[in-house]
Amino acid sequence: MHPKLDSPTEVIPLVPDPPRRRRGAVKWLAGGLVVAVLAVVAGVVLTRHRASGKPAAQTPPAVETVKLERRDLSTTKQLNGSIGFGAPRPVSGHTEATVTWLPAVGATIKRGKQLFRADDKPVTLFYGKMPLYRPIAGRNLAGRDVRIIADNLRALGYGIGHQPAPGAWVTRPSTPAPATKVQVRSGESVLTTGLIAAIEKWQQDRGLPVTGQVAVGDVEVLPGAVRVDSLAVQPGSPANAPLMSVTSTRKVITVPAELSDAAVLERGKRVTVSLPDDRTVKARISAVGRTLAAPEGGVADGAPTMTVSVTVDDPKAIADLDSADVQVNVAGRTVEDVLAAPVEALVALTEGGYAVQGPQGLVAVGTGMFADGWVEISGDGLAPGTDVVVAS
Repeated sequence: MHPKLDSPTEVIPLVPDPPRRRRGAVKWLAGGLVVAVLAVVAGVVLTRHRASGKPAAQTPPAVETVKLERRDLSTTKQLNGSIGFGAPRPVSGHTEATVTWLPAVGATIKRGKQLFRADDKPVTLFYGKMPLYRPIAGRNLAGRDVRIIADNLRALGYGIGHQPAPGAWVTRPSTPAPATKVQVRSGESVLTTGLIAAIEKWQQDRGLPVTGQVAVGDVEVLPGAVRVDSLAVQPGSPANAPLMSVTSTRKVITVPAELSDAAVLERGKRVTVSLPDDRTVKARISAVGRTLAAPEGGVADGAPTMTVSVTVDDPKAIADLDSADVQVNVAGRTVEDVLAAPVEALVALTEGGYAVQGPQGLVAVGTGMFADGWVEISGDGLAPGTDVVVAS
């Protein structure tokens, strides 16, 4: 028998265990919460930004302007050149003798100094524009060649006495024929007694036979002092032949110019020279060659060139440059006192032509010469001082 229960029994219903959670679901739930939180934060930030006020107005970019002005414009031709002593020229002797001494290459020979020795006698350098073509002999001989002797002896410090003025008549003795009268022309001198005495003194000082006469070949006449560039013979060679090549002692700039450039290349024309160290010096064209030579390197289809010599105003400016490539700037066509604007101020129009942006807007312009970054212009309402926009 079962015992009797003194109190009623509470029936507890059976509750099944909760299902086990999957880890993936937990992660998804956590991720969703994070996204939701970020969305809320973003919404708050966006709301606050929109509520902060109106956006700041953007400042239009500043434009650069320049003023139109009146000025001279010149086109410039740029030619390549090189610094040196100029083109060498040959020197020949004019005496029937044997060369017994020659100067060293690079030596400088000035007026009154020996250029070479022939039969161990000095052949002296005189300055002049023509060679001696006859003996300077016979009292009252007149001529331009006599003037060369007179001028050089005077420059060397010898007193030559009085010289007849141009237009004067002198009597030249001649035997056995009767004496003749000769009128002195401009540019001539006369072999007077005083000049003969000067020749004798000079001959004595030079160790030459004292004759009072100057034979062809006793002196060599050149335009000025020379620098020996090269020798063509050795001692022992005949003296009446090409002996050496010489150049000027002053440095010059040599430009091989094409024939198409001849129109702007004139002797005496002012130019500027751009040096390798970015200096610009003033110069002038000192000589323009009259003959055309094959281009350097012998290129068959290259244009022939002519040699142009340029001399700088201040020789010290290129004294330290033994050899260097330079640029010679030659002015071409020039227009004076024209209204001009920087090239950067031009605006190309779709329909063609140009305009500038002025205070009242675009103004169509006509253009003229372009030079040195400026352009000649003309247009309605444009005047010196007008502001125009330039490209930055």
